[in-house]
Amino acid sequence: MREPQQDRSRVTRRRLLEATIDCLAENGWAATTVGVVATRAGVSRGAAQHHFPTREDLITAALEYMFDTRMQMAREEAVDLPVGEGRTIAVVERLVDYYTGTLFKAALQVWTAAASDPALREWVLPLEDRFGRTAHRMAVDQLGVDGSDPVVRAAVQATLDLARGLGLADLLTDDSARRAEVVRQWASSLDAQLGARSR
Repeated sequence: MREPQQDRSRVTRRRLLEATIDCLAENGWAATTVGVVATRAGVSRGAAQHHFPTREDLITAALEYMFDTRMQMAREEAVDLPVGEGRTIAVVERLVDYYTGTLFKAALQVWTAAASDPALREWVLPLEDRFGRTAHRMAVDQLGVDGSDPVVRAAVQATLDLARGLGLADLLTDDSARRAEVVRQWASSLDAQLGARSR
């Protein structure tokens, strides 16, 4: 009897976390309330508050859950990356896909709200730091470069900044054709720079 209850609890928790991310990405920070998330997840408000007593607990857990899920997917996808020619563009495309995806759009809503809310900023900054470090480390690993080299470190950070900028540009309009060309050009430049550093 206990196992099915634990399973139901895990399923409810996951549904709440996924509904939170979707609500943030689609409706923004102000409209993502515990009640709205509970309704979208198909659970009672009481069940939502049992798992997450505050809105901040819910949103923090949702961002961490989706980030961890996305990073696990990226690790699994890394096995399929081409070796040699084509690897750099494949990595850059995946990074840009991450920054044009639902998690980035959801996180951006929270980050934007935190810019003018000191209390919210206090709990967002550690998340941003963790996300940034992990994304950088993963990009270094997937590119197969020496992350201790300052030139490489700067090139990888520039790649992440470019991906973030392309993600911002994608918020209001679909600019996928232009984005594909920018990614191709940047990957070519990055490949030449990293190749010169003899990977």
